[in-house]
Amino acid sequence: QLQLVESGGGLVQPGGSLRLSCTGSGVLLDRHVVGWFRQAPGKEREAVSCLGTSGGRTNFADSVKGRFTLSRDNAKNTVYLQMDMLTPGGPAVYYCARGSAFCGASVPIRQSRYVHWGQGTQVTVSS
Repeated sequence: QLQLVESGGGLVQPGGSLRLSCTGSGVLLDRHVVGWFRQAPGKEREAVSCLGTSGGRTNFADSVKGRFTLSRDNAKNTVYLQMDMLTPGGPAVYYCARGSAFCGASVPIRQSRYVHWGQGTQVTVSS
């Protein structure tokens, strides 16, 4: 059964860093586009980033460019979202998802193309 599991969330101080993990089972993540999304209470879910397959292409939302990076460890079947220089904010749940989509700097991240989702991991940036 296909399953995606996010981990690594928690409470972090402003300016700090977190690394989120997305680990797959029943699916090889290096053969699929993986997207990251986040949702705060009362707000719409928004796209954060995506990681492509063979070319390793990426895309990032304007709000996180220069602060977030992506990587993966194929041996662990895991995609990582490194979040640096975090800014204060209430809790937000970060999700990873497998997409039937392309990922690249000039390709919009369209949530409708991501059809398999994890349960999310909560991130709070506060002092």
